[in-house]
Amino acid sequence: MTASQRFPLKTTIVIAAFGGWSDAGETATDTIEHLLEVWDCEEIFEISPDNYYDYQFSRPEAAIGLNGEREIIWPGTSVYKTSSSTLPDSEIYLIQGMEPSKRWKQFCAEVMKVIPTDHDTVIIGLGAMLADVPHTRPIPINGTTSDPNLQEVTGFESSKYEGPTGILGILQAECDAVGISGISLWAAIPHYVANPPCPKGTLALIRGLEDVLNTSIPVADLLEESRAWQTGVEELTKDDDDIAEYVRNLEESQDTAELPEASGEAIAKEFERYLRRRES
Repeated sequence: MTASQRFPLKTTIVIAAFGGWSDAGETATDTIEHLLEVWDCEEIFEISPDNYYDYQFSRPEAAIGLNGEREIIWPGTSVYKTSSSTLPDSEIYLIQGMEPSKRWKQFCAEVMKVIPTDHDTVIIGLGAMLADVPHTRPIPINGTTSDPNLQEVTGFESSKYEGPTGILGILQAECDAVGISGISLWAAIPHYVANPPCPKGTLALIRGLEDVLNTSIPVADLLEESRAWQTGVEELTKDDDDIAEYVRNLEESQDTAELPEASGEAIAKEFERYLRRRES
């Protein structure tokens, strides 16, 4: 992203992720969780779960609270308002929850009552899918947008996907209908290590947000967790000859597909991230 391709100032940024269908390894919702930890956040709205969740499908969870008492955690969705010192001119909203079981249009309408719906708002949807990718390589991130101005800023193209979609796609479609532009960032998670968490995938989505917003987000703890995750996966796979061979084949396929200029682009992006961190 060059100096002439900055994300528009004074943009209202809405970053959303939902557990379930679009959240392989809980990667996307963990990305929101990370932002809640490193940014100053305040919960401003919680959607009543009874209207939108089938509890036989999205079951409540029993837990032991900090005071030692047993409590029930209900599935739901919360909206947070936050701020970042590296994005001082932007209002930022975070949406995190489980994908609802029913009344999706009504659910989206409730969300959109809370966030600004003018033409200076951009919604960034985060997702993760299982894919044939090796854990030993950087987690691929696919970005798309149908807005010509955002295409110029990000270098993304319109999505060519056709098929089943989740609440994230519905929310972005509802926003698009009222003039709110959208960006989608999806991480490809190695399918043979699908169990959550996947900090390496979360780190990749954070990097994707940094590139899109031209900002710096603290990731020190996430870097350590990603290294530990990869070491753990390598320990699990090295004793299984079939899995080890499968990973080698995935590595060869990905390395063959990547062009030299792609590596140069990755180096340039990493240098831009370094400059942003030095300035922040």
